[in-house]
Amino acid sequence: MNVSLHPRAAVKPEREITEPVDMCLPDGRLNPDAVGWSRHALHRDNLRGWGRNKRFDYWCVMAGDFIVTANISHHDYRANVASTFIDLRTHEVVPYRVNRWLPPRQSMPDPTLREPMFGKAEGIEVAITPEPGGTRLQTRTARLQLDAFVEEPEGHESMGVLVPWSDRTFQYTRKDNCLRTSGTVTVDGRTHVIDPNRALALHDVGRGRWPYSTWWNWGAGHGLVGGRMIGVQFGGKWTVDTPSTENCLRIDGRIHKISEELVWTYDSADFMRTWTIRGARVDLTFTPSTHHHHDFNKWVISARGDQCFGRFDGHVVADDGEVVAVENLPGMVEEVHRKW
Repeated sequence: MNVSLHPRAAVKPEREITEPVDMCLPDGRLNPDAVGWSRHALHRDNLRGWGRNKRFDYWCVMAGDFIVTANISHHDYRANVASTFIDLRTHEVVPYRVNRWLPPRQSMPDPTLREPMFGKAEGIEVAITPEPGGTRLQTRTARLQLDAFVEEPEGHESMGVLVPWSDRTFQYTRKDNCLRTSGTVTVDGRTHVIDPNRALALHDVGRGRWPYSTWWNWGAGHGLVGGRMIGVQFGGKWTVDTPSTENCLRIDGRIHKISEELVWTYDSADFMRTWTIRGARVDLTFTPSTHHHHDFNKWVISARGDQCFGRFDGHVVADDGEVVAVENLPGMVEEVHRKW
């Protein structure tokens, strides 16, 4: 089935936030002053209560011939620790994820702070540790061991945005890309070098309270095009009918915010067919090379995800109207449905 999202194309009046702000009022409801987007991590996590809060940090290193990910998440009633290796040449996937039900109270830090995170469950450990100049990613399972350093230059811009559905349900997300990465990953005893001349990392930070049933699209990519570092970041479905989007471009280190919903077209019966993402400032095709499916169902809690890695081609438009070509840009797209 072809899936095409045709939202209203009007530009949303998104406000840029330039000073630190609490996500919540003292009673736990949404702080209206927190609605907007920022170029740096300025939203303070002061979520209240228990049961509906979602916190996660996800890293994805694209290293040319392979992908490696690390994730720590805490949803009050469930915590998840995960790491996955994907070989883009052989399409071999080495996943490991463990859920912990009714875990200890969450200890994931405020996203405005550079503090270490550590997740441990049966058969897996994930450590995310700030170091001078960047972040150390380490994972360990029986089959997979990762030790990588992600460079985060001083003044580096990312895109943070708070998306409100109501004064009780809202999500802060910070998306980052174009982060040079070095290190090694060992899979079944074979060590792969993460070459900083080829490898770039994506970082997805989430803090908020989601509705129980949620659909979303996410697409991101980065790399050198004509000698310029280009990054793209797009979202779909979950921001429709809100005053926010999670869409932006990164061109030579600068964030260019896109405040309109984009049109996603793809075949949900065959995710390996070509995808398109289009809008007034975006005209891209995505050609998948690898498809990874995940399905989890535990009574009233479920998660289905279809993620593809491949290449973007087309063009995007900068804030000043410059048309920027996108050619053979490594990236990913996904469709996710969760009941949580």
